[in-house]
Amino acid sequence: MDPVTLTTGRLELRTFVPADIDEVCAAVQDPEIQRWVPIPSPYARVDAEYFVRRMVTDGWRLDTEYTFALRTEAQGPVLGAISLHHPRAGTWEIGFWATKEHRGRGYMTEAVLGLARWAFTDLACTRLEWRAEVGNVGSRTVAEKAGFTIEGVLRSGLLNKEVLRDCWIGALLPSDLGLPCPLPYLPAPA
Repeated sequence: MDPVTLTTGRLELRTFVPADIDEVCAAVQDPEIQRWVPIPSPYARVDAEYFVRRMVTDGWRLDTEYTFALRTEAQGPVLGAISLHHPRAGTWEIGFWATKEHRGRGYMTEAVLGLARWAFTDLACTRLEWRAEVGNVGSRTVAEKAGFTIEGVLRSGLLNKEVLRDCWIGALLPSDLGLPCPLPYLPAPA
């Protein structure tokens, strides 16, 4: 798939480009991002180059991961990153991080909802999953505000810094946003 640009009420979501490398590198120096996001730590410019030039580009080219930079305007600063990845039988997983100075303003919840709508309408996604290491309260707060149902804890469910960690898992369905699902859904009896 060729990269697309999405817009929400306040945000523009577009793919990262080489001109963003230094900004990505600077943003990811935040200890909170390095603690919770499975990225190299310490994080060097070469890591940002690999992320932008290989991971982002290959994800779009191979239709396995769609990564976006968040901005309030086309030339504004990067507020964070958000991606859909690992498609399995209609299910995609969402991941995100926000820069320290832009947390707590609702940008990430808005971006999650915008990306979820795109996944459900344009990618025929039937289930959007969110995972975060147990204890990552900021990520869980965003997921809950976006309407994800927290379904439990996966033991040893997340690899971060070469250590398996327990993670929370939640899901958002098209019907949670008032959208149709491309396949019928039969919930378990109550």
